[in-house]
Amino acid sequence: MSARATPTTWKPPRLIAHPYYRHGFTILVIAYLIWSVGSLDIDWTRASHGLPRAADMFARMVPPDFSRWQLLVKGMIESVQMALAASLFGMMLAIPLGLCAARNLAPLPVYLVGRALLAITRTFHEVIIAIFFVKIFGFGPLAGMLTLVVASMSFIGKMLAEDIENLPPGQMEAVRATGASFPKMLLYAIQPQILPRYLGVSIYRLDANIRHSTVVGIVGAGGIGQVLAASFSRYDYDFSLAILITIVALVFLGEFFSHWVRARLR
Repeated sequence: MSARATPTTWKPPRLIAHPYYRHGFTILVIAYLIWSVGSLDIDWTRASHGLPRAADMFARMVPPDFSRWQLLVKGMIESVQMALAASLFGMMLAIPLGLCAARNLAPLPVYLVGRALLAITRTFHEVIIAIFFVKIFGFGPLAGMLTLVVASMSFIGKMLAEDIENLPPGQMEAVRATGASFPKMLLYAIQPQILPRYLGVSIYRLDANIRHSTVVGIVGAGGIGQVLAASFSRYDYDFSLAILITIVALVFLGEFFSHWVRARLR
């Protein structure tokens, strides 16, 4: 056999094998990107004038001002409280929602309602939901906590429903064969298999809630994000940098805590 018929180097298969189709698709993507940027109607002159303003803002941020540390501590504690409460309520509400959204457990009408609730609650970003609750309940941590409850419930509920649907049917069929009721089947067939995954997802959501609690506050939903928005509106950029440093420290602490909990669960 010739050397051409027996290649000595291995090349990974391409996503699009035909070179004409591959190069044509690349040209189309580049052309679309150029057209998209050109259709945005960006005022480059105005954008260039923003660079000196950005330099001035960053210059006024240094050094950070921690003199109003009471506001920092209050906002940070409020954010942590919002994240913890929302994670707890979200974990509890996600269980019935996840069970209703699992096709191998719930009847078709219940399944459709559960999936519809998951789809609706996951459609909107946390900031949009926070604006909605701020309009209803006013400014403060209640709106932020309810926002994170909805986000936690939908996220954990979806993960729980998909885990239940992916369970091997053998253990559930064995428990059903004993004549066990539906609650006993949940307790002895489903709970042992999904509990580690459920706890892991819940801890991840707690870590995400700590980060999101700093974001929803920007629209008035409490927490340290609300303090940050107020400082920017007053042009207290040195205090804003102190708040940003505090938020970074808070997120790092949440990351270490979630890592410690996951290590204890292994």
